[in-house]
Amino acid sequence: MGAAALGCCLVSAPTAAQNDKMTPIAIPAQPTAITLNTGPLPDAKYQESWHSQYGSVFARNVTVATLTPFLPAAGKANGTAVVVAPGGGFRTLSMENEGWDVAKRLAEHGVAAFVLKYRLNQTPATMPEFEKSMTEMFRGVARRPPTAAGFGNLAPQIADSRAAFAMIRSRASEWKVDPNKIGMVGFSAGAMLTMATALAGEDAKPAFVGNIYGPLAAMPAGADAPPMFVALAADDPLFGKPEYGLIDTWRNGKRPVEFHLYEQGGHGFGMYPKTTTSTQWFNNFVAWMRMHGWIAANQ
Repeated sequence: MGAAALGCCLVSAPTAAQNDKMTPIAIPAQPTAITLNTGPLPDAKYQESWHSQYGSVFARNVTVATLTPFLPAAGKANGTAVVVAPGGGFRTLSMENEGWDVAKRLAEHGVAAFVLKYRLNQTPATMPEFEKSMTEMFRGVARRPPTAAGFGNLAPQIADSRAAFAMIRSRASEWKVDPNKIGMVGFSAGAMLTMATALAGEDAKPAFVGNIYGPLAAMPAGADAPPMFVALAADDPLFGKPEYGLIDTWRNGKRPVEFHLYEQGGHGFGMYPKTTTSTQWFNNFVAWMRMHGWIAANQ
């Protein structure tokens, strides 16, 4: 696979043919976004900017983390909350396809959803320089697919995730959330952050986690590892190879895990409409949550 094509995959592009040109756009209004207390990214040279691609919108150079609530309609809250972590290789965030669209659908099922715009690794300010840097980075990725060997380089992102959980718990009464029923779902890099939050997030302690096309290398799972839902396409160019140690770790530790390996879907399918069965991941996730009692039978 060429570096450019692999790059598109890692930054959560759909495999269906759409406009893949990255076009700078104004930062969208986000009137309900709440600034988290983790401060600005240390030594950041470039400020937040956005672009459109694949009919969706992406943020990069995020230097200040925010949390955007998507709350159920009055009378429909079931007490469950989910922190939604978009993906993008820790260089961009797929805010629409893997953030807002997911949160809106969860809210329809009575779940209070919160999109986490976490701080990112810095990228060049101009679009041509950014595209060049991504191509160079993905040449290395093509040789050495990323794994989840450790979380030491995710300190800012883990801090943002912990702050998100802390904020939701501090306002649980206002948002009609049970503090013991706050889960997290992430996509690609966001899935890695979700696993880091579950295993190294100290006080965050997600009640459950969703790992959507994230790396599935084995990670240590203690007796208190949260129930885990995993969705991946077998033709994922990054993580589709048969290395599913994470699943084995949960099963060997007798921790609840559900694993959906779809025949097709590529990487980054998220909420994009597609003809592949991977599009069913969200319905499967809701059914899994319903089975565990985090969503009511009639929701």
